[in-house]
Amino acid sequence: MKEAGAVIWNTLKQEFSDISDLESLTRVCVRMLLAVILGAILGYERERSGKAAGLRTHMLVALGAALFVLVPLQGGMMVNDLSRVLQGVISGIGFLGAGAIIKLSARGQIRGLTTAASIWLTAAIGVAAGMGRESTAVLGTLVALLILLMLRRHETERPLELESEREAEQEAEREGVSDATPGSVPRQPATTPP
Repeated sequence: MKEAGAVIWNTLKQEFSDISDLESLTRVCVRMLLAVILGAILGYERERSGKAAGLRTHMLVALGAALFVLVPLQGGMMVNDLSRVLQGVISGIGFLGAGAIIKLSARGQIRGLTTAASIWLTAAIGVAAGMGRESTAVLGTLVALLILLMLRRHETERPLELESEREAEQEAEREGVSDATPGSVPRQPATTPP
């Protein structure tokens, strides 16, 4: 029975040996905590603005992005080989950001683009923190915060409809075609054979 306990204990020690010394533990903690704090700063601004993706979402995105690059670096992956990991993070975050975008077709407006962009940027900040580029991550957060806070008053709601779409609709109405799309051929009235 003692042998089984020793085997289990040794296996557990090996499984948790990825952080083997105080230096590694400090490095991992600093990078993850910095990613979470910087994500929280951007998330707080988004939440204060009443956006759906707020504090927790941005914190988790930054932490996840940091872990996606931190773990391969700990495993010995060369920085040059991280491009595949980064491509996956960028694509995955694109899908998450797409979920924040809503088209209000009745008013021809799109909502959520800034939130989607802030989620994408938060992932980039998490990647920077995870790779040990703490100063770059902090600077990126400060610039993002400046953009989100200072330029908010300059945003205006813009209709989504394009001029060509409006023209196609007007022509369709003149021709008697409903649900026309640009480039569609008007329907000819049906004729009955004599």
